[in-house]
Amino acid sequence: MSTRLSDNLNSNYIGAATKLRAQGARRRIVAYVESFDDIFFWRNVLGRFEDKNIYFEVMLPSRTSLAKGKKVAITNILRGKLGQNMIACVDADYDYLMQGATESSKIVCNNPYVFHTFAYAIENFQCYAPSLHNVCVMSTLNDRKAFDFEKFMRDFSQTIYPLFIWNIWCYRRGYHNNFSMANMCAVFSMGDINLLHPDKAIEVLRKKVNRTISSLQHTFPQAKEEYPALKQKLRTLGVMPENVYMYIRGHDIFDAVVSPLVSSVCEMLRREREREIHKLATNDKQLQNELSGYRHSTAPCDFMLKKQTGFYNAPQYEQILEKIKDFVERLKAEQSQTKIPAN
Repeated sequence: MSTRLSDNLNSNYIGAATKLRAQGARRRIVAYVESFDDIFFWRNVLGRFEDKNIYFEVMLPSRTSLAKGKKVAITNILRGKLGQNMIACVDADYDYLMQGATESSKIVCNNPYVFHTFAYAIENFQCYAPSLHNVCVMSTLNDRKAFDFEKFMRDFSQTIYPLFIWNIWCYRRGYHNNFSMANMCAVFSMGDINLLHPDKAIEVLRKKVNRTISSLQHTFPQAKEEYPALKQKLRTLGVMPENVYMYIRGHDIFDAVVSPLVSSVCEMLRREREREIHKLATNDKQLQNELSGYRHSTAPCDFMLKKQTGFYNAPQYEQILEKIKDFVERLKAEQSQTKIPAN
């Protein structure tokens, strides 16, 4: 007989256990996530739906191993065990856009107890363009709008969009070895961006994208007929030219584009604030005190990027909330109909 927690726990077990508690106690729903980094994100999502009747406990799928639960691991461990009292919360990756074309996509898209990010991953929310100015303010305590993040990310997305469609086509057709996510990342990695002339970086990117597309068209001429229909299908899923950065692999867009860009803007804003302190200080002691106080109050921009929550208005985040809302409402309706005590 197995003694592992993951072998013995399932939704029915948790439901039966909660019924043994005092009448009127809240119903416990276990939410398994992929890694430690995901706990805070999903706690904020699920916490919105807690009330006097139900609460969520967010945890990793194993308390006996440090192995991180990527989506495949979670579904392997929990397949058949999920239910009203046990759910899985995962990054969508490409599974949402695959719409059942792969085994993992079928689970992510069709299992009513698996909830996903709609965006590729949590990192994409950290890159949400309307939130990036506030990240700079939190990091530097300088509120000057030194860079138009929303325009740049829109221009970036519109430029990379046709290549992204190609990448999805390759993954759907099994040609991902010919043009992988890593290959696409190599194309859109931009290096240092001139903050005064970001359009120059976009133009360089456009040329790289066009060259890569020409090569793909030569290699896969059969894609010509399927490309327009795929583009339209992705539009119905929310993928638009201006927001495609939300659907690119999260750590790629974070590491190759957004983090370096935000770091450059933050460095400029810090230097600006320190020059201001130098200008206003009346003596060396005051200068050193003010500089020390300012530097002590600031924080690394990458840390702020990962801890920020300025993405609550993102359409993809609202999609997550809508799915969780539907789940909770169904749960309460069924509980009311069967007159099961909320425990």
